[in-house]
This record gives sequence, structure tokens and C-alpha cells, in this order.
Amino acid sequence: MNTSWTPAGVECVCAIGARLGEGPIWSPRERAVWFVDIKGRCIHRYAEAARTTRTWQAPEDVGFVVGSTGGRFICGLKSGLHLFEPENGSFRLIAHVDSDRARNRLNDAHVDAAGRLWFGTMDDDEVSPTGALYRFDARGLQLCDDGYVITNGPATSPDGKTLYHIDTLGRAIYAFDLAADGSLSRRRVFARVAETDGYPDGPAVDVEGCVWVGLYGGWGVNRYSPQGKLLNKLSLPVANCTKPLFGGEDFRTLYVTSAWKGLDAEQRVQQPLAGGLFAVRVDTPGLPTREVAYDE
Repeated sequence: MNTSWTPAGVECVCAIGARLGEGPIWSPRERAVWFVDIKGRCIHRYAEAARTTRTWQAPEDVGFVVGSTGGRFICGLKSGLHLFEPENGSFRLIAHVDSDRARNRLNDAHVDAAGRLWFGTMDDDEVSPTGALYRFDARGLQLCDDGYVITNGPATSPDGKTLYHIDTLGRAIYAFDLAADGSLSRRRVFARVAETDGYPDGPAVDVEGCVWVGLYGGWGVNRYSPQGKLLNKLSLPVANCTKPLFGGEDFRTLYVTSAWKGLDAEQRVQQPLAGGLFAVRVDTPGLPTREVAYDE
């Protein structure tokens, strides 16, 4: 690793105290960050200009929220994919997922430039390798890879030809070749995370093709080159950093969700901002958040 830095100006912009904050996305139309508290069963929207937060309650553990065409959203609840309408707070089932794996839940997602939704499932007990990687598009739901305990990601490269996916307990970041039709091939290890950096969580990609990965128990975010070399680490004041996001008008505001899940009482006193949403300005802009091309 070349450097580790604590950036000037890092700020907890939303001290929401999420038990398991995750899955931030940027809405340019609203100039807002949407994210979830998986175990708190909440969907949050942080408005950047007004610095205000609005919250919706979900009926089940909610692994992610992503934008969809028509100003709607798709959420990954424990039972599967649901259409979410913020205007009335309603949820409507689109597709069951892992209904034959009773202990599984959905966890983390990404929309690629073609409007395809990629997401993972995981064992809620964090023990059995029952988790999988899925793709959802106009053709329906497709299982693409299997055998994970905890999945995180995915994310895609700027040219759309590489998909990254994370095996959290294995401390491995995988890369796949991503074809134009959405098929995956040639899975290989892109990078491994050292034990001293905790566990790799959610990823984001910048315009240079570098992969930024949240570190659960690692006090920050690692940045890797397109070749998988660890370039540097951005240090943050909480241990459980779950996922980075590039937002703001120029996509140079790095937002990072966090969690207090797993901290004991003393650690929570020492980390009063755990579970908050953090923001810091960075030099390299990131890729924009995409919407799911979903038509009922």
C-alpha cells in the first residue's frame, strides 16, 4: 500500500445511527443520496442542499434501493425484488428470490450502463455458503454465480466490460468478463484484502477505473488500481465502513455508509457516529448511478 490518509473536511452529514447502513445511490434529479438500514428496515433519503433526511419503513430487512425508470425504485427485501413508491410508501412484489433458501436475504446491488440490475444474496446467519449473484433484466431473473456466505457489490468498470463482485468472508474481490448480452465468464481474483483491513464490503468505481471498497472493521475505504493493486486507503472515524458512493454535481463528493452492528457497548461510546453517512471531497470523480430499465 502506498499511503493511508485521513482527509481534511470529512464530515458525518447524516448522523442517522443505522444499525447496518448500506447501498447508497445518487439521485441527480433530487441531488440526494438514497441508502438503507438493512436491519433497521429503513430507507433513507439525504437531501444534499437542504441537509435533511426523510425515512420510509420497510416491511422486511431491506438490502438495497435502486432507481428505476419512471421515477420509481426497486428494493431488495428479504422475500425478493419489490417495486417501491416513495409517494405512498408502498411495496409491491416483482419477483421472489431464493425462496428455496429460507435463511437467505438480499444484500447490495448495482445497475450497469445497460440498465441491468445485479445483486447478491447471503446467509442471514453469516455461516452457510448459500448466497448467490443474480442478474435481473427484461429477460427475468438469472442466477449467475453461487456458493457465497456474504456477497457484496457488484460494480462495473467504466467500459462496461468487467464486473466486480465481493466474497466478504473470503476477503476476496472477484472480477468477471461481462459480455454485451450480460453473460459472465472468466472469474478471477482481482484483489485480496488483508486481515488488518477487516472485511471487504461494498464497492464503487471512479472514471479512472479504480475500485473503491468499504472496509467492515477496517476503519475506511481502500482504493485499487484497474490492475488490482492497492493504491491507498482513506481513513474514517468509524470501524464499519460499508459502501462508498460518488455523488454531487461533479461526482467528486465521496459518500460512505457505515454501521454499528457488531460493536459492543464500549465501542459504540467510542464511536458515536457509527451508522452515520459520511462525505468528503476527492480528486477523481466517480461513475454516475444508473437506473434499472424496468417496464411492467
